[in-house]
Amino acid sequence: MVPLEASRLLRYMPREEVEFIRTHSEPRRAKAGTVLFREGEMGDGLYILQAGIIDITVAAPINREYLLMRLDAGEHFGEMAVFDGGPRSASATANTDVEMTFIPTSTVNSLLKRSPDLAASLVRDASLRIREFNRRFLRESLRGERLTLVERLARSIVHDFRNPLNVIGIAADLAAEPKATLTQRQEARDRVRKQVEVLNRMMQELLDFTRAMPVSVVLPKVNYADFLRDVLFELRPEGARRGTAVEVVGELPEVAVRLDAPRFMRVFANFAQNAFDALSDRSDGRVTLRFEVSPTEILTAFSDNGPGIPPEVLPHVFEPFVTHGKAHGTGLGLAICERIVLEHGGRICVESEPGKGATLAFTLPVPQPGETDVLSRRGPFGLHN
Repeated sequence: MVPLEASRLLRYMPREEVEFIRTHSEPRRAKAGTVLFREGEMGDGLYILQAGIIDITVAAPINREYLLMRLDAGEHFGEMAVFDGGPRSASATANTDVEMTFIPTSTVNSLLKRSPDLAASLVRDASLRIREFNRRFLRESLRGERLTLVERLARSIVHDFRNPLNVIGIAADLAAEPKATLTQRQEARDRVRKQVEVLNRMMQELLDFTRAMPVSVVLPKVNYADFLRDVLFELRPEGARRGTAVEVVGELPEVAVRLDAPRFMRVFANFAQNAFDALSDRSDGRVTLRFEVSPTEILTAFSDNGPGIPPEVLPHVFEPFVTHGKAHGTGLGLAICERIVLEHGGRICVESEPGKGATLAFTLPVPQPGETDVLSRRGPFGLHN
């Protein structure tokens, strides 16, 4: 048991002040589980805990309580209501059998007038507790944000994976029908393959989204025109299959850039999938690539002649889980594109007007004489070497 004079609040108080408190206070005991006061009740004094453990809690949603702190013998509690004369800001419950000294508000106020040391001690302890509470609140807030993100990611996975899986199940049933013709089985096979491609693309987006941006990256110099020829080799057949032409305005830029080619291919693949989805109802669907080269960077603009992006969606297109006008997708595609472009030291933006299509544009830095292939992360707007 901690003597009154050895408590955190009174350890540096003069003996006569401690004796004044002893004679104007009340010893109390409580069994484990006893609620000493509840949040919202009017305060009538503070407590010095001399033996046992006290839990300080606040109400949380869904009839739950959040533990603010757990106090051991020697600590004091209940002082906030004494300071401001308001209701209790939290509840206090005996975690174990406890022994305490209860000091009424009148006694505390009388002593504060007599003892600046006591006032300073109370203010100091209140400040330390607020600091600790702020640290815990920040940790819990970040934890809550992470849990919210995981929840949204899980909902996205369940919702967006369900449609392809349903199609695969129906196609499998059709192919297994004893009376199914060879043509029907071939159509079922094609449906399954198409949906497997959809699932693979969505899983790749999830993997790309969870991949952390490196502090530094080594990017070899490649000919941008050669890389773009590989991109067009992939996009044009897919565009033709979906009734969309993929065109290039002008010449491909024969310029060296630092590029993780397989990873950067995801940028064009995500751009193209968005455009193909937006143009699915048009017979004259067209995707256009154009380029501008300056001494310091290359601008690539990827445009379509689709319906455009609604104004209310436009400011949020690079945020995770934002999607519009797609039958399937995780809502991560453009967030991944932004991350990849930033990793390469570039910038990315979008322009769109309703009914006039959309343009996604990004820049890549042109390597300068003397630069190495190592880039270091600068911050939210890109990288520098």
